[in-house]
Amino acid sequence: MINIVATPIGNLKDITLRALEVLKSADAIYCEDTRHSLKLLNAYDIKKPLFPCHKFNERAAAEKIISAAREGKEIAVISDAGMPVISDPGNVLCTALKEEGIAYTVIPGANAFLSALILSAMPADRFAFIGFLPDKAGEKKQLLEKYKDLDMTLCFHVAPQDIDRDISAMYSVFGDRNACAVREITKIHEEAVSFTLSQGLAGEKRGEYVVLVEGAKERANALNDLPEREHILHYMAQGMDKKEALKQAAKDRGVPKSELYKFSLDL
Repeated sequence: MINIVATPIGNLKDITLRALEVLKSADAIYCEDTRHSLKLLNAYDIKKPLFPCHKFNERAAAEKIISAAREGKEIAVISDAGMPVISDPGNVLCTALKEEGIAYTVIPGANAFLSALILSAMPADRFAFIGFLPDKAGEKKQLLEKYKDLDMTLCFHVAPQDIDRDISAMYSVFGDRNACAVREITKIHEEAVSFTLSQGLAGEKRGEYVVLVEGAKERANALNDLPEREHILHYMAQGMDKKEALKQAAKDRGVPKSELYKFSLDL
C-alpha cells in the first residue's frame, strides 16, 4: 500500500498516532529532503530507508514507488511539512498511481493554509486556495486577474523574500482590501497580523507566510448600476437559464423576483 502522509508544519508533536504507525511499519519512506525528514524520524526513533521524491525527480521516483507497490511493499510518502500535493510534490505521483490502477490512501494531518484561515478570523464559510504565485510579474498579475471577482477569502502561500512584491501585485489587481499574514504556525513565534493591501505588511519578513485576502465586494454593486434587463442578460450570457438569471439579479439588487419579472418577458 502507498500512504500519502501528512507531517507537522512546525511543532513536531502535531504528528498523528496513525502517521507514526504508518511510518514505523513502512518498508521505505520517500520525502522531499532526506536531511529535513530525518529530524522528524529521529525525534520518534524511526529508522527506515529514505529516498528523495521532490519536484525535480518526482516522475522517476513515482516509477520506483510503483515498482515497490507491485512487490507488495509498504511505502510512505511525506513532504518537508504538512500535506503532500498541497503546494508540495505528490500530484505527479498520485496521477501515475491512478493511471496504473495502484491503490493509495491518505493519512491526514496538519495543513498550513487551513490553520492560517482560522487564525486570521476572516470569513471561512467559503474560500479559495491559490497557493504560491508565479515568479514573473506578468504571470503573477495574469493569475490574480482570474480570482479578483471571487466573493470569498483568498488563501496564498508566500515566501518571505516574495511577500512585499506579492502584496503589491495583489493591490494592483484587487484594489484595497483587508488581509492577514500568518506565519510560524504552531511554533513559539506564531502570529497573525492584519493589514490592508494598500498599507502592505510592516516589519521584518521572516518565516513562511500564508496570506489571506478578503473576497470581492464590488461586483454585485457594479451590476446593480446596469438597467434591469441588462442585469438579467449578464447572467444569461454566462449560461444561466432565464429563471436562474432572474433569481440571481434579484438577489444582487435585494428585491423580490416579481419586481424584475417584467424586464425578462421578451428574453
